[in-house]
Amino acid sequence: MVKIRLKRFGSQKRPYYRVVVQDSRKPRDGRCIEEIGTFMPIEAEEKQVSIDLERANYWIGVGAQPTEIVSKLMNKQAKKSN
Repeated sequence: MVKIRLKRFGSQKRPYYRVVVQDSRKPRDGRCIEEIGTFMPIEAEEKQVSIDLERANYWIGVGAQPTEIVSKLMNKQAKKSN
């Protein structure tokens, strides 16, 4: 099953994440199919989330399942772009 999930980067106590499309059987930080955005929780509120919603909706349309956190981040990004 293909999932849209977070891939962790950054140093200890200073994380940032990439929103990736990845096979659910692969390790969290393993190879991904496509990177569609970033999430930086330690940045200012308006700079935290950056997701290409067009690509995310494409992947959801072909059967990818977003994780709970990614779903919330996508809703946050959609509200920000309106």
